[in-house]
Amino acid sequence: METVSLTPSHWFYLATVLAIFIAIAFRRGVIIPSIVGVIGLGLLSGKGDETLFSMILRSVQILFAALLNSGVALFDIMLLIAMMVAMLSSLKAQGADQMMIAPMKKIMVGPRSAFFSLSLTIYIAAVFFWPTPAIALVGTVLIPVAIRVGLPAMGAAVAVNLAGHGMALSADPVIQGATRLTSNAANINSEDLLPYTILFSLTTGGVAIAIACYKIWRDMRLGRMKAEPTSDNDDHPHARGPYAKHFGVGVPIILLCIVGLMIYRGIFDPENAIRGGDATALLGGVATILLVLSTLAHEGISGFDVVTEHIKTGFFFCIKIFAPIIPIAAFFFLGNPDHAVNVMGEGTSGYLFDIGRSINAHMGANSAAQAVGIAITGVLVGLDGSGFSGLPLLGSLTGALAGSDYNNTVVLSALAQVITIFTGGGTLVAWAFGVCADAGISGVSPASLVRRNFFPVMVGFTTTTFLAIILMS
Repeated sequence: METVSLTPSHWFYLATVLAIFIAIAFRRGVIIPSIVGVIGLGLLSGKGDETLFSMILRSVQILFAALLNSGVALFDIMLLIAMMVAMLSSLKAQGADQMMIAPMKKIMVGPRSAFFSLSLTIYIAAVFFWPTPAIALVGTVLIPVAIRVGLPAMGAAVAVNLAGHGMALSADPVIQGATRLTSNAANINSEDLLPYTILFSLTTGGVAIAIACYKIWRDMRLGRMKAEPTSDNDDHPHARGPYAKHFGVGVPIILLCIVGLMIYRGIFDPENAIRGGDATALLGGVATILLVLSTLAHEGISGFDVVTEHIKTGFFFCIKIFAPIIPIAAFFFLGNPDHAVNVMGEGTSGYLFDIGRSINAHMGANSAAQAVGIAITGVLVGLDGSGFSGLPLLGSLTGALAGSDYNNTVVLSALAQVITIFTGGGTLVAWAFGVCADAGISGVSPASLVRRNFFPVMVGFTTTTFLAIILMS
């Protein structure tokens, strides 16, 4: 296996990560440590013949470049959420939102039924066209209903996050983008890998959801987590516009048709499947068109001016959620070699990826040590906030560790895929697309969602790692 030489920059990166974790543990903000981390990496990456003044200038430029890189990487999901919220603001103005969610009140009759209805619906939607479009599509309709029947907003966020960006994305049983990345890098058949990724994702997710449910019900009982008011006092017939019924019925039908199209193409026409960025673009475009039509229908000629207010509402909501995330992501993205090169220039390595390779280079032939090492590496690599970008690395590592033992290679690869995506895809990284999207739609803080997820998911990882060790015996 390739030996990785850790430089002072790598050790500084690792020290900054530990400092950020300590700050999180003490419930302190982590923006300042992240900014200091970027500046420090900029200083340490300077050439030996540079003057101190030149190094300082370069590190300041790297700081802004890192912030810009982070903003660009996150902007597509920011824009999607902003336009979805703007569309809902327009629907709410004419009372169509109340009509749109009315049928779901018969299914979601309490916080428990709401929690599991959200989890199941998001899981099914996410396995067909990935969870970020799923949460924008399903969450905007179902989460307000769940909150109305007594489920706290944080409970709704946990439900969709663990089921969608956790279980569904880490297994990826339909689209199999993750499975192909991992299997190609590990030189194994994707058909052999898939049963194990499904097993490990359900194990991790099942344990995490069970523990999360217990903590949510306990905190609700003790008054630590309070539900929103469940009354429908704002649901007044006289507040509805003349086209409220049309949009209240038409918008869900249009969104369901999009779901149907994605599912159909994903199963019967995979070459033209609408997934990932294409699905996000389709949903964002449809949301924008519906925003314009709804505003013009309700406001008439005044809609030319009122639509601006709805868009402002969407972007204000989105910026409030993402503004603290961009500087944090700016640091962690430097752990990924692609982002590191964009910010710091050619020849820059991905610090997290190098650290992960170094850890696994010291793992012996013991299956338990290999599984634990891969699990730790999966968490580290997932900290870049992507999950998918680390799969080629993890696949290569598992192939090298297991050697000629094909079964162990498959098991380790599945473990690596599930833990890496659960972490960075994701449920444990506040700057990851998954956490930001789920928290944004639910109206909670990404950092608070990660803190709520941390213990349940880590117990899930531990359980799954032990299961992997048993399967390798």
